Amino acid sequence: MRGFVDLLDAVNDLAAATPGVVWRLQSEGGDATRIQACDDPLIIINLSVWSGAEPLREYIYRTVHADAFRKRKEWFEDFGGPSLALWWLPAGTIPTLEEAKKRLVLLVASGPTADAFGFRGLFPKPPR
Repeated sequence: MRGFVDLLDAVNDLAAATPGVVWRLQSEGGDATRIQACDDPLIIINLSVWSGAEPLREYIYRTVHADAFRKRKEWFEDFGGPSLALWWLPAGTIPTLEEAKKRLVLLVASGPTADAFGFRGLFPKPPR
């Protein structure tokens, strides 16, 4: 996990400064890894709100975050299914941890729907 921990500050600093990020869950230390959202203390959560899918995709796959993302199998056990759920929110809305967990469970159970999807099954932003 040393490599993950070594990259964490740079990845979080970049996330905070990346165009398109609206909000991200973080502890007083500036990251979400210390927030226990699940019964299993070894499960960490990352929850953020972005202005759209493209800024998020750019951040995940075309920044220093991509280095960490490529190495995730060295640091984490396979979740056994999707570990990312996307959904559209009304402007000004901040999701709860409970909502995020429900969306991931929905994606695992039902596959991509307008209520929970991934980048491969991206649903269009609903009209306002």
